[in-house]
Amino acid sequence: MSQTIHILPESLCNQIAAGEVVERPASVVKELVENSLDAGATRIQVDIESGGKRLIRVADNGCGMSREDAFLCLERHATSKVRAQQDLFRLTTLGFRGEALPSIAAVSRFCLRTRVAESVEGWEIVVEGGTVKRSCAAGVPPGTTMEIRNLFFNTPARRKFLRRDETELGHVGETLTRLALSCPEVCLRFTHNGRMLWEVNRQKRLVERVAELLGRDAVREMMPLEQSGPGDMRLHGLVSTPRLNRSGLGGMYTFINGRFIRDKVVQHALADGYRNLLAKGRYPVLVLFVEVDPSQVDVNVHPTKHEVRFRQQAQVHDFIVEALRARLKKSSPPLQKVSTADTFTRPVRQPAVFPKTGTSSGTPDKGLSDASAIKSSVSTARPTSDSTCVQEPKEPYLPPAANGDGLVAKTGSSGEGLFDTDGCEDLQGPDASGGFFAGLHIIGQYQNSYVVCQSGQDLVLVDQHAAHERIGFEQLKQQYRAGSVERQLLLFPVILEFDFRQARLVEEHGDALFRLGISLESFGGNAFALKEVPRMLKESDAERLVRDVVDELAAIGRSKAVEIELERILLKMACHGMVRANQRLTREEMQALLETLDKTPFSSNCPHGRPTYLRWTLGELERLFKRA
Repeated sequence: MSQTIHILPESLCNQIAAGEVVERPASVVKELVENSLDAGATRIQVDIESGGKRLIRVADNGCGMSREDAFLCLERHATSKVRAQQDLFRLTTLGFRGEALPSIAAVSRFCLRTRVAESVEGWEIVVEGGTVKRSCAAGVPPGTTMEIRNLFFNTPARRKFLRRDETELGHVGETLTRLALSCPEVCLRFTHNGRMLWEVNRQKRLVERVAELLGRDAVREMMPLEQSGPGDMRLHGLVSTPRLNRSGLGGMYTFINGRFIRDKVVQHALADGYRNLLAKGRYPVLVLFVEVDPSQVDVNVHPTKHEVRFRQQAQVHDFIVEALRARLKKSSPPLQKVSTADTFTRPVRQPAVFPKTGTSSGTPDKGLSDASAIKSSVSTARPTSDSTCVQEPKEPYLPPAANGDGLVAKTGSSGEGLFDTDGCEDLQGPDASGGFFAGLHIIGQYQNSYVVCQSGQDLVLVDQHAAHERIGFEQLKQQYRAGSVERQLLLFPVILEFDFRQARLVEEHGDALFRLGISLESFGGNAFALKEVPRMLKESDAERLVRDVVDELAAIGRSKAVEIELERILLKMACHGMVRANQRLTREEMQALLETLDKTPFSSNCPHGRPTYLRWTLGELERLFKRA
């Protein structure tokens, strides 16, 4: 009987492995630069031609390799980073499998040049299609240089799936951006077809590297975040205010122990942290690092290592959400400026001033849940002058930077001094004792919809509906959380059938589901009878809600689907019950609205993500009137 099972040749095994590791030129660049970083390089040069199809060259000043190690690194599963089984579960390096170099060499014309600093000569190895063609001593500087020419030359079926040079170049640039953000202390230079595209110098602070790669304007709308958590967890980096957002996930750079990842738990936590602060379909810009004990995270779950698995997913998720919400709450309200770029001229860049961390987040007056209640706050409002009179300020407005205190953005050639993240307090508005909004001088009301105010020499417009919508929404949320979840008994129980895995989750998390207001009883097999749901959700699709909850339990170990659904209903109540546009307000009502807004968290945006106020500087207005 003939034999049908046989062992694949080594060269074919390497080509199959290359299909997992080497998707396109950007994949090669990622693997090689990660090896350079693991080798302790402080300067890395990346040169490509034709989008990486013709040439990829990565040169570093790392530790280099001896002759023996240079040959061994081309063998499959040969690595210096894992020696025992326990090392696999406490990884601190970017690379560890020993698959990248042999896989790359199997589908390209590969050249390795390397030397350790202690040796007087280096070594050069030339490999073509996985076969060593030449090896000899060579005079090379300390470190390692790897050249990959004609990628996929021996696998034309793979090569034809590559895109245009410009497309592949874009992927390489994005990969290098992620790597450069992860290591501000490393100088990285990038050229294409002999032309330098960008070079980032060694920086002491992350903010300077972010300014180099994402732009100084983006940094001015970002805030430093530093938070420690349970189990030696740490979260640090830069996060954007709600004003800075994108239409996709491209502006979100998240790292786990220095490794760039696209993890569903982390992305879910970020979305949860910005919930009700951004409009639907908008995403923040951030560079965020999560540091956890290496034994608590498994990075060996995907060939590209872009996905990880946490041992305690819910704990990591909640830590990120709480830290992010706390920082965003402290940032409200910033001194928001309006760009005139969309009107006549491009505005002069203004320094970004961040709000004081001591902003009160106390409970707003309960009497402000509707328009009529604002009138009851007349006694607490400060008397002001006639709204029809535009008063000149008694003395010129000096920004906080003039006093030399606080957290203020500055200008510089390479991002240096953009803002100080060490032990600084955020700045509040013009009246730090009474709050930003309370310190505004009310001029009047425009179109019965916008409160016109003056802050120093700046003009501020407050959207009365958006502002009161945020106030009412936060009030309703707080009132709901102060009580217990009231349940609604269904007249006819709904029978829900799950697959085997989901049914086990329902059994495991039955108590947690009951605390959320969902009562499920076993109905035999994988079926359950839904008997009770939260009273506020009685008009919702109960079956869809429960299934969403179970899906989230499978993803992150807990569910916020009920909370999100509740907030949706609370948002509708806030929208319909608050001060409307085209509604006349007295001066006392406007003052009460502003003072209450100071006591409300996340007051810069309404729950739909729209801004509650806009601000123009005197210089911007003068340019609009051609005075400057």
